[in-house]
Amino acid sequence: MNRFNLFFPMLAMFALTAVVLVILFRSRVRSVRERTVTTGYFKLYQGQVEPEYAAKAARHFTNLFEAPTLFYAVCLAAMVTQQADRALEVLAWAYVASRVAHTVIHLGINEIVPRMVAYFSSWGVLLTMWIYLAVRVAATGQAAG
Repeated sequence: MNRFNLFFPMLAMFALTAVVLVILFRSRVRSVRERTVTTGYFKLYQGQVEPEYAAKAARHFTNLFEAPTLFYAVCLAAMVTQQADRALEVLAWAYVASRVAHTVIHLGINEIVPRMVAYFSSWGVLLTMWIYLAVRVAATGQAAG
């Protein structure tokens, strides 16, 4: 297997983040056009209240710089240690799928239970990826030593 196959799930996560950035930008432009907030609000994000659609997009965009950074790290670690195999690739795509589901739910219907299921599913996949990689690296290290 090509050890760089994990690049494509990483690229998909980047694309998801870019899409949410566009949604965030459009929601903020909309909130100014509708005069829900003034442009001055965005200097310190104080003194006014963003409409729900803009606040939701902002929170989601921030969220994509939290746990997903650990996803990028595990993918890069797997490639560097030459442990990127088919199982990790499947897990990486499962992570991306769960994050896409979380995005669609959060920015769409925003119902708590389905959103939590998608969010914690992504954490379960991420934890599995790290454990799987740790076991593979440990096994390789013992075999080489």
